[in-house]
Amino acid sequence: MTIMAALAALAGSVALYPLFSGRGWFGSGLGAVAVVAVAGLLTRHFRWPAVFGAVGGLAALHLYLTARFTASEAFLGVVPTPESLRRLGDLMREGWDAANQYAAPVPPVPGIMLLAVAGIGLVAVLVDLLAVRLRRAAPAGLPLLAMYSVPAAVREDSVSWVAFGVGALGYLALLAADNHEQVGGWGHVVFRSPNAPARPDTGAMAAAGRRIGVAAVAVAVLVPAVTPGIHSRGMFGMGSGGGRGGTQTVTTPDPLVSLKRELTRPDDLLVLRYRSDDSDRPDYLRLYSLDRFDGDRWTYSSLQSTARDRLSDRRLPEPPGLSAVPTRQVTTRITVRRQVRNLSFLPAPYAPSRVSIEGDWRVHVPSLMIYSLRDSAGGRSYTVTSTRARPTASQLRVAGRTPTDLYNRYTFVPDRIPREVRRLAHEVTAGAATAYDQAVMLQRWFTQNGGFQYDLTAQPPQRGSDLVDFLINNKRGYCEQFAASMALLARVLGIPARVAMGYTPGTQVTPGVWEVRTRDAHAWPELYFEGAGWVRFEPTPSGAAGQGTAATPDYSEPTVSSNAGSTQEQDTSAPETSPETSDSASPSATARRQDDLGADAGTDGGQSGGDGAPIGWIVGVLLALLLLAAPMAARHVTRRVRWASVAPRSGGAGGASPDPGEAAHTAWREMRADALDHGLEWRPSDTPRAAARRLGELLELDAPATQALGRIAHAEELARYAPSRPQTPPETLRADVRTVREAIAASVGRRARLRARLLPASTMGSVRSVTRAAGGRLADAVSRAEALTRRLLPRRPR
Repeated sequence: MTIMAALAALAGSVALYPLFSGRGWFGSGLGAVAVVAVAGLLTRHFRWPAVFGAVGGLAALHLYLTARFTASEAFLGVVPTPESLRRLGDLMREGWDAANQYAAPVPPVPGIMLLAVAGIGLVAVLVDLLAVRLRRAAPAGLPLLAMYSVPAAVREDSVSWVAFGVGALGYLALLAADNHEQVGGWGHVVFRSPNAPARPDTGAMAAAGRRIGVAAVAVAVLVPAVTPGIHSRGMFGMGSGGGRGGTQTVTTPDPLVSLKRELTRPDDLLVLRYRSDDSDRPDYLRLYSLDRFDGDRWTYSSLQSTARDRLSDRRLPEPPGLSAVPTRQVTTRITVRRQVRNLSFLPAPYAPSRVSIEGDWRVHVPSLMIYSLRDSAGGRSYTVTSTRARPTASQLRVAGRTPTDLYNRYTFVPDRIPREVRRLAHEVTAGAATAYDQAVMLQRWFTQNGGFQYDLTAQPPQRGSDLVDFLINNKRGYCEQFAASMALLARVLGIPARVAMGYTPGTQVTPGVWEVRTRDAHAWPELYFEGAGWVRFEPTPSGAAGQGTAATPDYSEPTVSSNAGSTQEQDTSAPETSPETSDSASPSATARRQDDLGADAGTDGGQSGGDGAPIGWIVGVLLALLLLAAPMAARHVTRRVRWASVAPRSGGAGGASPDPGEAAHTAWREMRADALDHGLEWRPSDTPRAAARRLGELLELDAPATQALGRIAHAEELARYAPSRPQTPPETLRADVRTVREAIAASVGRRARLRARLLPASTMGSVRSVTRAAGGRLADAVSRAEALTRRLLPRRPR
């Protein structure tokens, strides 16, 4: 039953496959199920109460999670410490935040992996408790259904019938195994007539099976619909934040996963068509603004939506920082195809100032993203009035000082960013005098002289090492890698940066009318310059060798002079620099900006590369050796303590010897333990003389061993029945016990000797006795507490 319960839990976990972009989670989940199963076997072997069985499974799961995710903070890589507990808590919070940021399939980031493995382990604990310990296999299907409820609730597509079949077979096998043991306990089936055998009446069992099947199907259908905390609008779509003043967390499919899916579609489908009155080529249509970098991936901060964020045909907030460059108003009429699904963010040129659209649409004030909690843009037509900035290179070069709060937020870089990435950012921009010059040099490095190639077959970065590999080694990727890398390098240099995602302008079909297709999906970095606000750059190669409809902004392509590698704009209309602004363009301004960044610009936060020793394997082997040696060490310590307690004491007036009778009892206990350790029969009801005679019959003892055995038995008889008579000295008894032990070891086989040394039965029996005693005392304490509660809180008469 233990094996079948573990297999059922493992088969049920197969249903989680749509939630992850890789397969590494299954191996970790397998380890959790195996650890829980072993813990269940041990608790049942020692006959612990059922509640302790569940606690033991949870404890084993905790040790496994510690070894799997926080081994560096744990003692010996597995024993929890305050640091490892804090790290587990941090990972769980990160995983919860990431789960709200991403949508299936999610990347295998450590936090999400921890939540998944812990969930699989908890299901395994419940299945083991219900099916094996409590012998209730049918209700064990409920925790198994929980693993189907999660993907059914968070995905629009259903779970594959293959995955459902695997889980169903695991559950049916668990039921069949339970039925076999329950019925098999009564023996063979006896038919009513030997001449005309008839099948036993199984009508009641069949009816019970049908009821269980109907209940299981009903739960499988209803549980996903009522699972709270998964749907963005709560149970049955009725979110708590729907009313005035309520707050709701906005969830959406992972933008980066959607981008990869659209770029690699075999068919180039039409997404939307729009008409723009922009006199130049229209600007990009932005969907998402990814402002958080966790060291592995870019995501956007959690959007806490309230009723105040509704559009209501009002003017949107002014874009941050846009105050000192020319702008013009652009009107764009957009129609999204009805076939487009799950588009809860509106494609719109940046920066939107007014949006006319039907439905409950809202704006995220810091980023000006437009989204809905329940509506989709598919099949809708809407009008966007946007403010398009037209900065020049000179204006960007003399940009003012970034506000402190915005600077701190958009230049944050995790400490674990590798040192080589930080060094690379400064090498590429060496000689640049301003933040703008650094940005232009970064863009030129990606598109011209860095040796990068546009490649849609590249895997999206899921770990910091993937980003390092893209920047330094293979230099092959698509717009996600280019945008994410330039934004990161800009942050390392102290330039506020984020990653935007959406669509390029697409292709013009008639004057003023443009079409956007799936291949026009794109990601690009936005850098902040005070006075111009968020400014788009284009590090992704364009044209036939890159993203076909991408375009590099004019202001990011000034001519380059040979003076220290700095950029100079050949534009006679550029305004002259005032003395005040010339200070900001000097190298000292760059030094001040990098001083604001702090020491992180030249350090790796304690993260070092290189191949080190396999510490995890070494610690694991040492831990296994310690566990194997524990019973042997316990037996050795017990023997030494027993003889030390009866050894003669010397020195001073208090040096009297212990009771000689206690030495006889110690010798008898030691001989009994040696016999049990070597697998010999020992009957507690035998007298010392009978036990000695039985041992002599089982073993082929020589004369010295026979005499030693007789002296030990005689000393035990005297200690029991005639304690006043002279006793055998402890030294003699200890030597006799050693002689009998050697004779026992010589008489049994090699396997029995090895078992007596490594896994002494007397030690294991002592552990079981202590455990049962502790369980009994705890049960008595619980009973007394219940009785006291009944006395203090008498039941009221009805």
